[in-house]
Amino acid sequence: MSWYEYERHKPRRPAEGIKAQTQSGKFGKTWWASRWIAALELITDSARLARGRSYARSGQVVSLDVGKDGVSARVQGSRPQPYKVSIRFQRLADDAWEHAIDVMASEAIYAARLLSGEMPEQIESAFSSAGVTLFPARQGDLEVSCSCPDWASPCKHVAAVYYLLGERFDKDPFLIFALRGRRKDEIVASLRARRRVGIPEEAVVSTVAATEEAEEDEDEAPGNFWASSSDLPDLALTFEEPPVDAVPVKRLGKPAFWRSRQRFEEVFEEAYRAIGKEARRLL
Repeated sequence: MSWYEYERHKPRRPAEGIKAQTQSGKFGKTWWASRWIAALELITDSARLARGRSYARSGQVVSLDVGKDGVSARVQGSRPQPYKVSIRFQRLADDAWEHAIDVMASEAIYAARLLSGEMPEQIESAFSSAGVTLFPARQGDLEVSCSCPDWASPCKHVAAVYYLLGERFDKDPFLIFALRGRRKDEIVASLRARRRVGIPEEAVVSTVAATEEAEEDEDEAPGNFWASSSDLPDLALTFEEPPVDAVPVKRLGKPAFWRSRQRFEEVFEEAYRAIGKEARRLL
C-alpha cells in the first residue's frame, strides 16, 4: 500500500477508546501541561500534531499505560489491529537530579509548592542550572516508536498519545519527574532530608505540617479543619485568573471527615473556578 493510499483510509472507531477531556481549544489546563504541549510543538510536525489532536479527541487511543520505563499505548488506525506506540524519556543523570533538588530545597517557594502537589513556575531554572531540561527540548530527549507504516517520527498515533499524556500531567505534575527518572516520594524525601540538615526553608511548610497532622488524625472535628498551629504565609491578592485553582485547599489537604466518593480537590477546584468567575464578572 502506498503512503497516499494509506492516508486516504479513515480510521476505525473503537467502541471504548480514551477520549480526551479537552474537546475544543488548547490542551493543557495547568502551566506545566501547557509547557509539555509547547515542547512537543517544537519537535513534531504540525500536520501530524493536528491529526493527533483529532485522534485524541475522537477516542482512537484504546490503552495508555505509564510506568517507570516510559509510556506504552495502543492506537486504533485504519487497520483491524491497533498500532503499538512506545515513548521512552531520556533519564536525567543522578548528579543532575541532585543539583536540581539542591536548588529546589534552597528556595522556599519550590519546596512549598512541590510538597503541596503543585509544580512551581520557576522549576525549569533549577534544572537549567544543572545543564539539563525537565521538559523535552530536542528529539533526543524522547525515543518514540509506532508500528504503523508512517515513515515520520513521531506520527499522528504518537501525537495522539502525547496529548492524552498532557492531560495526565494536568492531574499529576510529578508524572513528568517520574518519566525523567525520579518518583514523587524520592523527591519529597530528598527535600525533607535537606531541610533537616539546615538548608533554609523557613517559609516552607507550616501548611505541609498541618496537612500531615490532619491526615494522621482520623478523629479531627470538622470545625478544626481550617485551624493551623502556626501562622500561614500572607497570600498576595490578585484578580487575575490563577494558574492553579484551590491552592489553599490543596495545601491543607483532604480532611479526615471527607466521605464523598468525589475527589475532595476536584470539588473545591470547581467551586474556586465558579467563585472566581463570578467575582471577576462583578468587578
